[in-house]
Amino acid sequence: IERFDQARAASVLVSDKPEADKLAAISVIAARGDRDALSLLTSVEASSGGAVKGAASSAIGAINSTLALWDAGQNIWYGISLGSVLLLAAIGLAITFGVMGVINMAHGEMVMLGAYTTFVVQQVIRTSFPELFDWSLVIALPLAFLVAALVGLAIERGVIRLLYGRPLETLLATWGISLVLQQAVRTIFGPTNQEVGNPSWMSGSFDVGQLAITWNRLWILVFALLVFGVLLYVMKHTPWGLRMRAVTANRRMAASMGIRTPWVDALTFALGSGIAGIAGVALSQIDNVSPNLGRGYIIDSFMVVVFGGVGNLWGTLVGAFSLGIVNKFLEPYAGAVLGKIVVLVLIILFIQKRPRGLFALKGRAVEA
Repeated sequence: IERFDQARAASVLVSDKPEADKLAAISVIAARGDRDALSLLTSVEASSGGAVKGAASSAIGAINSTLALWDAGQNIWYGISLGSVLLLAAIGLAITFGVMGVINMAHGEMVMLGAYTTFVVQQVIRTSFPELFDWSLVIALPLAFLVAALVGLAIERGVIRLLYGRPLETLLATWGISLVLQQAVRTIFGPTNQEVGNPSWMSGSFDVGQLAITWNRLWILVFALLVFGVLLYVMKHTPWGLRMRAVTANRRMAASMGIRTPWVDALTFALGSGIAGIAGVALSQIDNVSPNLGRGYIIDSFMVVVFGGVGNLWGTLVGAFSLGIVNKFLEPYAGAVLGKIVVLVLIILFIQKRPRGLFALKGRAVEA
């Protein structure tokens, strides 16, 4: 019935009906409040005069105000969506950087390994078990975590543990490792993008008013919050989390209490790398899977961690969503690249005022 009324009102506006009928039709069209209604009323305003023109102008103003609010809401959703991606990419880095003080330039490659693990899992399923394709991401999650965690453990035991207290050498070594991992993946899978499909439950979109929400972005948001919640529980309510927090607060005191800090470092690095791996599973659904996948997230991840507060999970959560929303509000005016530059400048200015970030850990001691 509503569609019929809308169609009838639209036909009245382009007919020779009396002015009273046209005014009533304008009210019906204005109540719809979408862009099609705006386009129709704009043409009516241009071709009419008197009371009809005035009513159309008033309706256009009201619709523009409503659409501006919906556009702001859409930008907020895009920002939350971007923030969930940044949270997944940064949360593992927040742990390793917070506990170990290591600047891991190969963190993005852990994300990339998770994405390629998803690709391999889907290839096997397509070839041998096509009926399980909708379960491919569920199967890929533990495998991606395991692959990235084992690579991270090997990096920590083989390289990083030899460079503690030497941040410049650590940064250069992990940067070199990132190049090695990129080239290894490029050699095995080729330099071109690989196709990772969307399961049926992550395909399509739905509308909420004038908001367009895609299922894959919504599920990634839910997944990011779930990972955050599980990690928060591990950090707060398990013996292993207690050890990590003890080493973060005061490494020497933790060692004097019998905590094996070298193994805390190793397993923490593996945990952070594993979380980056499952971030790669999620990112494979919205980004190109290529050897350069991780490169696009490493700088943003560091910005999130530094802005939120090193080692603080709640700070990482707030930082990720804040930067995501600010980025999406700046993009229409400054463009994607300039918008990121503006965000980086703002973070630099913020860090000058609050060097320890938004939510600094209390009692943190930094030792060699």
